[in-house]
Amino acid sequence: MDKLRAFVNGREGNNDNRNILQTANEASTLGWGTRVKGFIVCLAIGVGCSILGVCCLFIPKIGLILFIVFYTFGNICSLASTMFLMGPMKQLKRMCDKTRAFATVVMITCLVLTLCAVFWWKIFALSLLFVILQVIAFAWYGLSYIPFARDAVLKFFSMLCTMCMK
Repeated sequence: MDKLRAFVNGREGNNDNRNILQTANEASTLGWGTRVKGFIVCLAIGVGCSILGVCCLFIPKIGLILFIVFYTFGNICSLASTMFLMGPMKQLKRMCDKTRAFATVVMITCLVLTLCAVFWWKIFALSLLFVILQVIAFAWYGLSYIPFARDAVLKFFSMLCTMCMK
């Protein structure tokens, strides 16, 4: 409507107060319903790939490779699904917050190192270690969005350790 009004008033080409990023953002902004659908589809693909990876684990010879690839791709899709809800830039800014920066770096590093260990180095024990670290880092990253969840988990494990030491 604003474009029509600007055209009628003769101000069609006078958009000097907006830069190209604002124009591109306005042109590519998704509605809330589309964002939720994108989130659900991307999350479903991520969870489906992770489950498929676990199912492939029992295939002889190539099962471990398929597990690692599908599981890592599933984690990437699950992480990307949240970008639909808040937008990619806001998600990246939140990932780099001081409370999440370390977990984000560890998680992304484990994702990359898992794939390197499988395809480049071909050390399967190392790739399994990186998958385990991936799970822990992804859980720690996810807990950072729940208030006081990290503190509760740390307290739980400290209580568990003190019980085991007795």
